[in-house]
Amino acid sequence: MNTLTLLPFIVLIAAMFLMTRSAKKKQQQAANMRNEMQPGSGVRTIGGMYATVKEVNEDTVLLDAGPGIDLLFAKNAIGAVLSDDEYNRIVHGIEHDLKSDIVPDDISSLTESDTADAAAAASDDKAVDLGKKDAVEDKAVEDKAVEDKAAENKAPEAAEAKAEEEPKRTDGDSDAK
Repeated sequence: MNTLTLLPFIVLIAAMFLMTRSAKKKQQQAANMRNEMQPGSGVRTIGGMYATVKEVNEDTVLLDAGPGIDLLFAKNAIGAVLSDDEYNRIVHGIEHDLKSDIVPDDISSLTESDTADAAAAASDDKAVDLGKKDAVEDKAVEDKAVEDKAAENKAPEAAEAKAEEEPKRTDGDSDAK
């Protein structure tokens, strides 16, 4: 056989090998994640339920889904093990305060008074001119839109009134003689 005819088969086999290799890698990462679960960590099941791990066994996990609600799941049913911050943000709506983690680079930020913060907040509330038209032109455009809308609403009524003025014809009537 010619090597040129074997080339498509070699490429196909190599592609299949690479695809199965990446799938196995993902499965191994998921298995490691499930094996590293500890009681007290937050998880999301493959069905989308959020719960806290209460107990981890060889093939099963006992989850605390709420006060007095314990559910037994297979380890394979755990979709993700979440960090504490992410779990609290999703389940309890608690945002992690990033400002408390920031260390100021100078002492002036620690000595500022609350009045400076209030003045800064007040200055942020001012309207910003983004190059809009004058208020008079805006009003004229708005009035024109209202008139156009009213004309559209009257158009069907005028057509009905015209139809009522004309006499109705039956099959035997005609104007031609």
